[in-house]
Amino acid sequence: MKKKQNLMIFIGGAIIGIIGALLMHFGNPGNMGICVACFFRDIAGALGLHGAKGVQYIRPEIIGFILGAFIISMATGEFRAKGGSNPALRFVYGFLMMIGALVFLGCPLRMLLRIGAGDLNAVVGLLGFIGGILVGILFIKKGYSLGRNHDQSKLSGLIMPIFAVILLVLALAKPMFINLSAKGPGSMHAPFAMSLAAGLIVGAILQRTRLCTAAGFRDAVLIKDYHFLYGIIGIVLANAVLNMALGQFKLGFAEQPIAHSEHLWNFLSMGLVGLTAVLLGGCPIRQTILASQGDTDAFMTVIGLICGAAASHNFNLASSGKGTTPSGRVAVIVGLVLVAIAACYIIAERKKGAHNGK
Repeated sequence: MKKKQNLMIFIGGAIIGIIGALLMHFGNPGNMGICVACFFRDIAGALGLHGAKGVQYIRPEIIGFILGAFIISMATGEFRAKGGSNPALRFVYGFLMMIGALVFLGCPLRMLLRIGAGDLNAVVGLLGFIGGILVGILFIKKGYSLGRNHDQSKLSGLIMPIFAVILLVLALAKPMFINLSAKGPGSMHAPFAMSLAAGLIVGAILQRTRLCTAAGFRDAVLIKDYHFLYGIIGIVLANAVLNMALGQFKLGFAEQPIAHSEHLWNFLSMGLVGLTAVLLGGCPIRQTILASQGDTDAFMTVIGLICGAAASHNFNLASSGKGTTPSGRVAVIVGLVLVAIAACYIIAERKKGAHNGK
């Protein structure tokens, strides 16, 4: 039974890796067939939350992720409105997670797809991501937890799918207040229908497999369960094979699309992403899927991601192909310190509660 489950998640990951390569082939930016951080960043720009003209577009893939996961969760009876587990702190973690992702230039899923395209800078990012996860595991072993969530009004759980429908209407109607990039990564995209269909497929796969990039490494270390790692391996292998077939594979550090080679900051920024992902219980794509099936805590994380994307470009925190910015480097260090302090405080608070019999 376990072997069958591992095979299924490997196949699911492989399909995601194939879709990532195809989306890049048909117009998405280089090594960015799928990037949850970059896509939410583009949506934030399209809605006028930041003024970086090169990264403004309502990405249909995000709409597809949300609606695909929502439809499957409704069909399988897994949709459940729940929340109330430190939503404000989840917002802050999501905010800081996005800052880390945009200093690195990609979410954990894009990191894997960059590796699949030969970008060795992403391997450095992967090491940092794992490092952040290991630190998060130490906090968990010390007693860290954001607490239990509770059942909520079904309307609360529907907010994320409703948000996706609104985005779809705006993307199709293109009202004057929506910003669309004329050049830069925001102007580069696969055909709308293809992107939407790809998003629906990926959203459905992620909902059924519960695949999470952070959980793959967390579970392998914490409980010696390698199930999710099979999905991660499937993503990278299938993506690499198709990239080679399509002539999109380029091995090395230099001249990689929308990437930089500042190794210390690739490591530390993805360390921040890995740490926040473990403390939240899921990476950016996992938070998106959870929010789509009724988890309002995950929805608060997604709002944090979007606001973090806006702040990253409004305050010059985001990196570019030329490298990191001074303010971005400071933000990563501050983020790591703040998250560590918050985790230590929660651990101390829980120990005090346990001592008092609460």
